[in-house]
Formats: sequence, structure tokens, C-alpha cells
Amino acid sequence: MKELFHLINGKRVKGKSGRFGDVFNPATGEVQAKVPFASNEELDYAVTGALKAQQSWALTNPQKRGRVMMEFVRLLQKNMEPLAEALSSEHGKTIPDARGDIQRGLEVVEFCIGAPHLLKGEYTDSAGGGIDMYSMRQPLGVVAGITPFNFPAMIPMWKFAPAIACGNAFILKPSERDPSVPLMLAELMLEAGLPEGVLQVVNGDKTAVDAILDHPDIQAVGFVGSTPIAEYIYSQASKSGKRVQCFGGAKNHMIVMPDADLDQAADALVGSGYGAAGERCMAISVAVPVGDGTADNLIEKLIPKIETLKVGPYTAGEDMDFGPLVTKEAQQRVLGLVQSGVDQGAELVVDGRNFKLQGYEDGFFVGPHLFDKVTPYMDIYKQEIFGPVLSTVRAKNYDDALSLTMNNPYGNGTAIFTRDGDTARDFANRVNVGMVGINVPIPVPLAYHTFGGWKKSGFGDLNQHGPDAFRFYTKTKTVTSRWPSGIKEGAILNFPTIN
Repeated sequence: MKELFHLINGKRVKGKSGRFGDVFNPATGEVQAKVPFASNEELDYAVTGALKAQQSWALTNPQKRGRVMMEFVRLLQKNMEPLAEALSSEHGKTIPDARGDIQRGLEVVEFCIGAPHLLKGEYTDSAGGGIDMYSMRQPLGVVAGITPFNFPAMIPMWKFAPAIACGNAFILKPSERDPSVPLMLAELMLEAGLPEGVLQVVNGDKTAVDAILDHPDIQAVGFVGSTPIAEYIYSQASKSGKRVQCFGGAKNHMIVMPDADLDQAADALVGSGYGAAGERCMAISVAVPVGDGTADNLIEKLIPKIETLKVGPYTAGEDMDFGPLVTKEAQQRVLGLVQSGVDQGAELVVDGRNFKLQGYEDGFFVGPHLFDKVTPYMDIYKQEIFGPVLSTVRAKNYDDALSLTMNNPYGNGTAIFTRDGDTARDFANRVNVGMVGINVPIPVPLAYHTFGGWKKSGFGDLNQHGPDAFRFYTKTKTVTSRWPSGIKEGAILNFPTIN
């Protein structure tokens, strides 16, 4: 049995706690590796090494830090296939989808090559008589990221790349379900020239998470995962005086107006609803057609597209549409929610409950499902399913559709499909959701914009990647200077002003 490791101070370190987790092959259900769960002492050892390494790394000029990122991009491109293979074998997503996971992280690293520009402060000459004023951005010190299973390459890079480019050291606690790729990324960072100790990978469970939240030398924490855990981490880390950004669950709606191109809308719903088996925080899980005529025509177009989706292991070829869920527990939870939808009166138009794949009967596969006539009171609407299940909620008119989206407790992503510019502008301006697509089903911003949800989907004042990442991982210092030739004799006791 393969035994994984922590990566601390540039070395592979065996786990010492005696506790391990199983890493599965989701396609077969077999355990393919053991991952060590760190103790408080192991986490502290990593932080101690990071503290030491960060001091000299912060003094490295931003151009040199950017060059490490540049070399890391080259190594990511060179190692794309082994990274994708490792990602697919532990997560279950198809190879093309795994490449996309890596590519979206790589694009954030490319953005971080511009650290010298992004870290520039402000300067005011002659703010007062003989007085100059300027600000500078400086790193926080040691920071940490707790990342999810569904994007084991992208989200770790979204976290550690800007943090390290700013001059911080980073403690990464990846998901214990698919930890191999984060370890591979950290080793590639070392190969790119990152000093030992600047990026530490500590595997673990809640013990490691709580140790991060309580550690006095960790200045900031970033998290992506479910909303209950996001709320817990945000609360606990804030109590410890840390800067925190947490991103939680989602229930993304896509409104389909009567004037929309229904073929385009149907393709968009299939791609965004069933890609990666629905295990995406930006997946469209609720279709909202406006009017019964629109709904009937949309369902008619969706059924054959969904029924012909190819479901299988990544090893079956790149024409597979999606693979298994990540664990047996995830599979059982999704099927339980599907049954609740049937029991609560939704119409199951495409039924994937009996999906079985010959030779992979023990894999964590779930066939595609399509529900119609779902109401906001049903569990399949209220809960984030995180599986290949699309629910259709019919709306009488545009205002009802907009209200449905706005009244949902989640606010990660949303979309509208329409040919009418006035409707699209109104939707974009009024909807209380962080990322909006207009005839775009998964509106994930590019690396030079910021990514983040509203309401129960996001906690904290700053978003991921883009300029917000550099704001989050730095603190601003403002300097007011006056040289001796301009200093007058005598103390000034009143509150200083500049005339």
C-alpha cells in the first residue's frame, strides 16, 4: 500500500501521529494509498520552519519572486499529463477536466508573475512643507490555506501562488481525499527555485485544521468548502485575530427567458450541470425556465442530451463526459437526495438511479438525473447536492425567476440566457450574487479579476485571485517623512495637521 507524506522544509516527511486516512480510486472503490493525518506537534514543526524561511523570502525582491512563478508555470506545462493522471486517479474526473483544473490554477500563477507591479504602493510628493508621504505593501508572515477535494490543483494554486508572490510563507492543508497533486505541486515549486520551507504541505483532518486556526504564528487563513465548515473556520480564525477569507456552498440558478436560444441554453445546462459529475461550486444545479412553454421545450431538448451522456472511468478515454463521485459517502448522499425529490413530489424526467458500469460495480458512479416541477420547499432545491442532478423550477415571469435567485441563501454564481439586452442589464444590476453570466453558464472570472460569492457562499471582505488576493496577503504601511532641514524647533503637542 502506497503511503503518502507531508512536505516540510523541502523534504518528504513521514507521518508520526499514527493516524491515516484512505485515498480511494473512485472508479473501482479500492483504497490506493494512505495519507498521514498530522498532529498538533507536526503542524507546529511546519510553522516553525515556515517562520524561519519567510524572513529571508520577504527580503527577496519581487522580480526574483516573480521569476520563480515564471519557472513554475513552465514546469506545470511540462508536467501537465502526469499531474492530470494523478488528479483523475484520486478525484475521478476525466483527463480533459483534470487538465482544465490545472490550467485554471496555472493562469493565477501567471498573474502572480506581475507581483512587482501589484505590490507597488502610493506616493505623494510635498504633502506638506518639506513632507513626503508614501505607502508600501508588506507580507503578513506565515499564512495558511485549507482546500477542498473538488479542485485539488486549481484552488491550492489560487491560495499559495499570490501569498508566496507577496513574500509570505504558506502552510497548505489539502483535502485528505485527493492529496497527491498538492504534494506534486509543492515539489515543482521547489524545482522552480522556491526556498525550502516557504511552502509546507501538511496533510490531515480536523485536528490539523484546528491547529491552524489556533496557531499564534499563522496570520491569515483561506478556506474553500461547504458553508457550515466555512462558517466554523471564519468564526474560529477570527477569534484568534487572523485575517480570514472563506468560501462555502452554492445553489447556482440559470434563468432561461422565452426569447433565449433553447439549443444553446440546453447545451449550457448539460455542460455546467453534469461536468465533473456536478462536483463544482460553480455548477448550475437549478434551471429556471420562464413560462410553461419555455419549460416544456427546454425539457424536450434536455432529455436526449442527458440520456446520451457517457459516464465512465477516466481510463476509458477522453470522450467520457464525467466520472464517479469522490467517495462512497458522496454517492449515497446524492442518491438519498434524489429519492427525497421523488418522495416529495418532483417529477424525475431522467432517472439515473440504476446506473451500473460493467466491471466497475464497486465504483462511486451516479448516473445523470433531471427533475422537473421542483419547488423551493423540496430538499433537492434547498440543499447543495454536489452530484449529477439538475432541478427545474418553473417561473411564471421574469420577476418570479429573479426573486427565486435572490431569495436563495446562497449567492455564488448565476446566469441568464436571453436575447434581450435590457433584461440582461437589469439582471446583472439587481441580482445579489457574486458572479453573473449573461449567456455564459459558468461565469468563473479570469485570473486578473476576483472570484467570490455573496450571502452564505462567502465570508470575509476580500475575494480570491486577482487584485484582491494581493490585498488579502499583504498589509499596508504608510510613511510620512520630513528631513532635518525642514524641522522647526519646539515640540508640537496638538494633533498634527498638514497645511
